[in-house]
Amino acid sequence: MSAGTDTALGLTESRTVVGIGVKVVLYALVVALFAGPLLALLSGAFSEVSDPTELSLVPTRPTLENFSVAFDFGVLGYLMNSFFVVGFGLLMQVVVSVLAGYALARKRFRFSALALVAILATMMLPDEILALPLSILLADLPLLHINLMGTLAGMIVPIGAWAFSILVMTEFMKDVPLELEEAARIDGASELRVFAQIIVPLCKPALGVIGVFGFTMIWDQYLLPLLVSTSSATYTLPLALRTLRIEPEVTPGVVMAASLLALAPSVIVFLLFQRSFARGLTSGALKG
Repeated sequence: MSAGTDTALGLTESRTVVGIGVKVVLYALVVALFAGPLLALLSGAFSEVSDPTELSLVPTRPTLENFSVAFDFGVLGYLMNSFFVVGFGLLMQVVVSVLAGYALARKRFRFSALALVAILATMMLPDEILALPLSILLADLPLLHINLMGTLAGMIVPIGAWAFSILVMTEFMKDVPLELEEAARIDGASELRVFAQIIVPLCKPALGVIGVFGFTMIWDQYLLPLLVSTSSATYTLPLALRTLRIEPEVTPGVVMAASLLALAPSVIVFLLFQRSFARGLTSGALKG
């Protein structure tokens, strides 16, 4: 009986008791490293925790009081603000990414390469560098002369376009066969029909990728709400977590309950769209 089997990399996988024991220990360490903090957060949110050193992986004295106190401090309103910003911001981001990707991938115009370089350049600038010019623009929106400071709209407009999403859609649309587009035009399809009924449906995996990444990016925004907000009425949940930590009446359990509410939507969105997300990444890997 063989004591090992060859793996895909040509290495030998041990089947002995010692080898299996080592693998179990390594797997346990990896699970503890990645799942431990999440389990501690989940446990602390449902426990009476007054001291951060009392955290454990199993809830002690289970209670829902932490969530009740968090709601008393307005966490539910901050959560609604976050959903409002994410909903409209992601919708704008997807629309802009699809349209920009179609123009850059399927059309030929002067300075198209320069436009793509300019878009990519925005990914290389830290948010801290953009903070000052962004605040000036939001205080007096060009042409419209509208002040968006202190409004949720001021958090939505800057995230309406994201270079990463535009790049993903551009590269994915480049791989859509031109023959399909030409055949549709021969059949009399208009530009809009080709775009809506041929190009976009074939890009559903890419839409899943930019949807998951876009949601996470917008949901986790901290600097932008901090820059735009002028009162607690426009706080999003990530920004509100900071104010909860400095409240003397708020215990670590309450902070963890609010943190769990901030974490849950990202996990739920990923679970709902994981098929499209994985298919989009796989398609990109195969085409690359």
